[in-house]
Amino acid sequence: MDYLSTFGLTAKSADDFLTDIIELNPEEAVKAFREMVVNRRNPDLDEYELLEIFRKQGLLATANYLHSEL
Repeated sequence: MDYLSTFGLTAKSADDFLTDIIELNPEEAVKAFREMVVNRRNPDLDEYELLEIFRKQGLLATANYLHSEL
């Protein structure tokens, strides 16, 4: 990470990155998430089941943010 700082950059976790992206346009993020849910197959999952998978994969803040916008 010291190498990145020489360029004025910092590393972010996937969770922080996704949360930042959602914050840029929450309406579009929720729309995209809902489209992902509708198009998901094998197995079919509802929004809340998919959010639980996000949480189990370490995307806790992302899942909580999306959940609050639903």
